[in-house]
Amino acid sequence: MDSRPIGIFDSGIGGLTVAREIFRHLPNENVVYFGDTARVPYGTKSPDTVRKFSISNVRFLLSHNVKLIVVACNTASSLALKYLRRKFSCVPIIGVIEPAVELALICTQNKRIGVIGTESTILSNAYSDEIKRIEPGISVFKRPCPLFVPLVEEGWTQKRETLLIAREYLKPLKKNRIDTLILGCTHYPLLRNLIKKVMGKGVAIIDSAGVVAEEVREVLKERDLLNNGKKKGRHLFFVSDNPERFTRIGKNFLGEEVRNVRKVDIEKF
Repeated sequence: MDSRPIGIFDSGIGGLTVAREIFRHLPNENVVYFGDTARVPYGTKSPDTVRKFSISNVRFLLSHNVKLIVVACNTASSLALKYLRRKFSCVPIIGVIEPAVELALICTQNKRIGVIGTESTILSNAYSDEIKRIEPGISVFKRPCPLFVPLVEEGWTQKRETLLIAREYLKPLKKNRIDTLILGCTHYPLLRNLIKKVMGKGVAIIDSAGVVAEEVREVLKERDLLNNGKKKGRHLFFVSDNPERFTRIGKNFLGEEVRNVRKVDIEKF
């Protein structure tokens, strides 16, 4: 039995959708979550800056003696994951891109996959490169949707204005007849029903959170790192700024109250 915590980091609050699934799949595991709310958003930052921020995030989690790290941010997974794995080989590090791609490849029938995300995620080509690496014959259609993040954080997931914006963003993907759409940002699952409404019943919507949680469980099992105790895991939440806002908005992402959020000086790491 290994009671050391799982570490999760995100650029802010969206990674709570991944944490939610990890809590559900691995209820006995202790978890340390860090949201870099002082430096959000990562989606508009340069690759060098995202890597720099990601390094300090990993160092913070390692200070809590974590046994595995989940990069719950799509932008950081796109731009920093390979670098982090080389630099911190002492701990397994899981991103959100590879699990989502594997599921999308299982789901697609017509070999036409769409990807939506932040500008940095889309420009990185991380999803399309991973798809092509596994199955070169797949057609990939990408679309940045930068307004989705602020709309979700404002709680505008059911607004008519959000539906109109979604229709405009997703119009090219519908035109390209995709049958599978990857939600390449951890905020987007809160818009899943609205996106499904726009895309129609024939399009599979891929949210990486569930498959990431399954991969975490498999990696822990393979390395004999599972916590097989019967006690419910302890969940700690840290942010680099404004814990009050994180607590207030976090409930929508986590599906439960976010308690005892602590602020840390991430620049020390």
